[in-house]
Amino acid sequence: MEIDTNTPKNSSSKPSSIGSAQRPGEYLRQVRMSQGKELSEVAQELKISEKQLVALEKDDYQSLPQAPFIKGYYRAYAKFLNADATALIQRFDEIYSTDTGLTSSHTLKDSPIKSMGRLTRGKRRGSNTWLKRIVLLLLIIAVVWGLWSLVSKWMSKNNQTQPVDNANGVEIIEFDSAGVGATTASGTGDQLLLDFIRPTSVMIQDASGNTLAQGRQSESLTLSGQAPFSIRLDDAQAVKLKLNNEDIALTSYTNASGSADFRLSP
Repeated sequence: MEIDTNTPKNSSSKPSSIGSAQRPGEYLRQVRMSQGKELSEVAQELKISEKQLVALEKDDYQSLPQAPFIKGYYRAYAKFLNADATALIQRFDEIYSTDTGLTSSHTLKDSPIKSMGRLTRGKRRGSNTWLKRIVLLLLIIAVVWGLWSLVSKWMSKNNQTQPVDNANGVEIIEFDSAGVGATTASGTGDQLLLDFIRPTSVMIQDASGNTLAQGRQSESLTLSGQAPFSIRLDDAQAVKLKLNNEDIALTSYTNASGSADFRLSP
């Protein structure tokens, strides 16, 4: 139990009002002692630390935050003790500037606890979070773009290695223009006619070694050259062959795998 050295021991009456020469903290301490309340009880009720309550009762403003907070503490303390808070605050305003050199209405930016500084750091953390998200998004976009570029290059390269297809989706036959042209211009030579039931690969050369047709084909071919012809068909059953308008049976030239590789002359 605390002993109030400023109040007679046999006095239990509450001071009616703060005196003109009395300090706010001193007045509240006297009221608390007269009501028999412990400092720990007040601290628990007001959610203010005992250290700050001691500073309030000693009017030690250098150990407390800025004036607006001190006024709030005084009002809460006075209300808890049923004391006159208005007169208490008026007395505080009178002595605060003398004790600290500051006015009792100075702004928070003058406070040594730098409350606004904490708010600024909070805003900065929020800005950093958004900046990190934007950087991460840009990285993801860059990675996706890079992958897409690689896939596009691979597809383009793959397409370039594929044979060029004609309108029916089959490879264009490559002709030996010298051999075919010479035979056609002279009007001599033999003629081959190939009709296709389904696409298959062919290789046809004449007696001079000129390549008349090579590759995968699905449309009819009419070829002229000097017999005998060297003919290779991957699927003999897919082809109907005529030599000088005469049907040629391919059964005798077809092997077990279905392909045919033979020489043909009139």
